[in-house]
Formats: sequence, structure tokens, C-alpha cells
Amino acid sequence: MLRIAVPNKGSLSETAAQMLHEAGYTGRRDPRDLVVSDPRNGVEFFYLRPRDIATYVGSGALDVGITGRDLLLDSGSPAREIASLDFGDSTFRFAGPAGRFGELSDLEGLRVATSYPGLVEAFLARHSVTVTLVTLDGAVESAVQLGVADAVADVVSTGTTLRKAGLEIFGPVILESTAVLITSENENTGIHTLLRRLQGVLVARQYVLMDYDIPLVKLDAACLLAPGIESPTVSSLHDPDWVAVRVMVPRHDSNHIMDALYELGARAILISAIHNARL
Repeated sequence: MLRIAVPNKGSLSETAAQMLHEAGYTGRRDPRDLVVSDPRNGVEFFYLRPRDIATYVGSGALDVGITGRDLLLDSGSPAREIASLDFGDSTFRFAGPAGRFGELSDLEGLRVATSYPGLVEAFLARHSVTVTLVTLDGAVESAVQLGVADAVADVVSTGTTLRKAGLEIFGPVILESTAVLITSENENTGIHTLLRRLQGVLVARQYVLMDYDIPLVKLDAACLLAPGIESPTVSSLHDPDWVAVRVMVPRHDSNHIMDALYELGARAILISAIHNARL
């Protein structure tokens, strides 16, 4: 059976479980379950701490897993990323007391607090900056105020938490992270099935089906507005001067495309959700 590592808690857990459910897998019903078998799909799920998943997969104990790119890189595991899953986005930056730092090189010889020492150490090494890393398990923004560090390296969303601690962001972005599918060197055909299914879920979340009727003479212009993944499906209608069109369009652009098609002369414009896909 394909052995899959899934986050058991944290920001990645709920969305990962939902994606697997939409991909047709049967996950756990009891949050206390640590191992769940899905014989119909030939998989077994192991619910683990997100920070440990890369280690288990990299060792070959498990075949594949869902974790954050930041956690993968921080672990130093030989596991490799095979797909981005488009959720759990985060940005890692340096921050220090307002006005004290301007460039990355200003950190030379100082103390930097972080919950991701492997990630930060590798980044600083690439930029030839030497620091003393102070490893903390969360809430690193307090490290400067409490005197255990001169600067911090942490996840930044709006920056509000850092500003409340009297810190400001400086230097380059350390990493743009997201949830990823990772694998070991194990060969298992189920990995390809899992990847196709998850990619189908991503397509379903990113696109919708649009149906509309349009005068035949305006079909080419309509196809320029909504070209689809490969090409729209065009069907004849009882009225030979009109055709029916079905096309996939990006979900976030669907209303703009509807407006443009209506202005062009399209009518009976309908949007349908896509529950899954194989492209």
C-alpha cells in the first residue's frame, strides 16, 4: 500500500485532509487516529507532526507526504518536492529594531532568533553572512525585547505582530513557502495516481465551466476572450446563426469574462463548478 504522511494539526492539516477527500480518498474520522487504512484506494495514511513529515519521508519509512516547503528545507531531509499544492502560503523575512538594520550584511556577527534554523542558516551561508542562531519554538518576535537576540527571522503575513513588538522588516525575502507534496526514493505507482488526483482537485478549485450562446459571426472574438485550456467546445443550435460554447475559465476571472462576453453579444451565460478533473 502507498504510505502517505499527512499533517495531524496546524495550519496545513484541515486543507490537506479536505484535498485528499476531494481526491477520492478516505481519511480519518476521529482526530485521535494516528494511522488510517484506505484499502479501496490502496493507501495508508499516517497522521504526523508537520515538522516531522519530511524526516519520515526522506528516510524511506513513508512513500509520500504533505508538508510545507519551509519545513522540508529546514529539515535537511533528502525528500524532494514533486508538486506545489497551492495552500498554506507564507513568507519568511528578517526583522529587527526600527532603524537599526538596512541590509543583510548588517547582521554579521550578531544573534538571530528563529524557529527554522536549518532554513535560515542555509540562506545566510549563500549570502556569506555569519551569525549566531538562537533556536526558539515559536513567538520569536519577543526575542529582541527580552534580550536573547538582535534580530529575528520569521513568517510574515501583514507584519502587524512584528510592528507591535517594535520590529521592522529588512533585507531580502528568505523564502516564499507553500504546501507541497514530497516523496522519497521509493518506487510506488500509487504516487502517480495520488499526484494526478491532487492536480485534478487543484484544477477544480482554480477553474469553472462557462456555457454560453453566441452569434456564429462573433465566435472567433468570443474565443479570444475565453480560449480555454486547449480549445472551447462549440456545438450547433437549432438556429444556424447561433452556436453554443462550453469552455473552462479561471475562477477569479469568471465575472470579468462574463461581462465581456455579454457586451460582445453572448447570451444564456452560465457558470458551473468543477468537482474534479483530469487534464
